[in-house]
Amino acid sequence: MNTQVKTATEILSMKESGRMLATILQKLKKQVEPGMSTKDLAVIAERELKLLGGTAPFLGYQGFPDVICISLNDEVVHGIPKVNRIIQDGDLVSLDFGVNYRGMITDSAITLIAGKAKQKKYLDLIKFTEESLLAGIASVHNNVRTGDIGSAVETILNKHHYGIVRDLVGHGVGHYLHEDPNIPNYGRANTGPWLRSGMTIAIEPMATLGSERVILDPDHWTIRTADHSMAAHFEHSILITEEGSELLTIL
Repeated sequence: MNTQVKTATEILSMKESGRMLATILQKLKKQVEPGMSTKDLAVIAERELKLLGGTAPFLGYQGFPDVICISLNDEVVHGIPKVNRIIQDGDLVSLDFGVNYRGMITDSAITLIAGKAKQKKYLDLIKFTEESLLAGIASVHNNVRTGDIGSAVETILNKHHYGIVRDLVGHGVGHYLHEDPNIPNYGRANTGPWLRSGMTIAIEPMATLGSERVILDPDHWTIRTADHSMAAHFEHSILITEEGSELLTIL
């Protein structure tokens, strides 16, 4: 379905959903350390979500087997948490999580480094991918077009010569985890579907140190860079307002 203008009650539920999500991601960020498994992090996320009173929209979504996606290094998105997937010192760790509260869903992602960064370019990739997300958010206002958002994201990523993953995009969010329209991380201003005040969307740039091409692992979920270059992923769910936007997945 197309993302719709949300009611005041629905927006309040999304704000609470987003607060839960941000709380859990910040807790996970502090917990990540070399030697733990990606499943260890998923267990923490599931436990904390239950304590806060939300449910996990990722679990069972088109058959996905866990509450959170955890992707390492050249894995762009949709990594399945596993007990034998051990985080190493210097790994790039992307945490992509969703929360459903009273039927309203938010979606957010962060990338961080476990332990000590091996190279400065990995820190830069994380820094500027997040900066591209903030640029996309800054472009939002009533009657923005999806091309305006994509152009703002693309401008930052092109400036730093990163690969922009084109096969994966942002999206509407709220009643469902993924709503139309798609919001690519590239595009031309003044093109694409119009978005208006009261709608809720997820903007999520995914950038690589190499090619934009991605491949699907045999598990049919994990998507990684075709050239095995490192990848970063950031995402916020936002409410479009008359003059700009309001971040929902923030404390």
